[in-house]
Amino acid sequence: MNETLEGTTLAGRYRLLSRLGSGGMAHVFQARDLQLARLVAVKLLREDLISDSAFHARFLQEARAAANLSHPNIVTIHDFGVDAGEYFFVMELMGGTDLKTLVRRRQRLPIDESLGILIQACAGVGYAHRAGLIHCDLKPQNILVAPDGRTKIADFGIARALATIDPMETSDFIWGSPQYFAPEQASGGAPSPASDVYSLGVILFEALTGRLPFLGDDSTALAEQHQRAPIPSPRALNPEISPTLDQVIRKVLAKEPAARYRTADQLGRVLSGLQGSGKSALSVAIPAVTVSRPDAPTEALPPRQTEPLDWVAIGLGLLAFLAVGGLLPLWLWACLRYPSCPLR
Repeated sequence: MNETLEGTTLAGRYRLLSRLGSGGMAHVFQARDLQLARLVAVKLLREDLISDSAFHARFLQEARAAANLSHPNIVTIHDFGVDAGEYFFVMELMGGTDLKTLVRRRQRLPIDESLGILIQACAGVGYAHRAGLIHCDLKPQNILVAPDGRTKIADFGIARALATIDPMETSDFIWGSPQYFAPEQASGGAPSPASDVYSLGVILFEALTGRLPFLGDDSTALAEQHQRAPIPSPRALNPEISPTLDQVIRKVLAKEPAARYRTADQLGRVLSGLQGSGKSALSVAIPAVTVSRPDAPTEALPPRQTEPLDWVAIGLGLLAFLAVGGLLPLWLWACLRYPSCPLR
């Protein structure tokens, strides 16, 4: 089993130091990159998921695509490969913890903190969508939060690669975590960017309320609820949620993909408009008004600047006036000499 590989070296370069955790799809180790002398995270895919012969080509295809993603809100993939049947990703090692652990530790997160994390997640997921990649397995365990609040999405490409193991497979590993997958995924349909948006909505619901919108004993029960059950009111579970934010969450969790926000970028812009509600929002919307007091000192106005006289223009204007004025008497004298002059 690959969770017992501490002390071994993968590809002659990555020495596994200690296991950081395990999930449904992989085991994560802290490792040392012997060539660059730095600590990294190595994710080893579970052996029982990669026995299919078609998996190797798809793994390389999805891993290359994920490694090309370069965004501040996506965990950087440094390397990937296969060593003695072990499929692995080498990623940047982040401090902090995942969002799931934060919610469990604190029951629920404040509104602005939750929005700040989700806005960053939307930025990363939106960037991947523009690059043609769908995550397929967004969940709070895949959202890493550093101590300074920086948020990054992990595991791009893994779920897509595992989807080639068996087209008829409906396990949690293939179609995403059942607590967070979209109705179209629950029914066996192909995921789309709107599917990732739905998963982000479930994550936001959980961060704000401390619980999932749908609970069930197994994947089948959860799939049924995602497809048919009405969405619980987030505001009823957390009165601090504004009616507008409540409506946004309901829209994100719509059963039909076309009724949701189309992309993670669009959802991120909406959430950005809701962040900082209250006094800070009013200070942006309402300009400050200065009220003077009788006893308040007033600043002296700077002396008025006057433009210098243009004597050339004045001289030319005077000559023109004299020329016109001098011709007028001559015209009167000539006119009066004729009997038909209208002035006679």
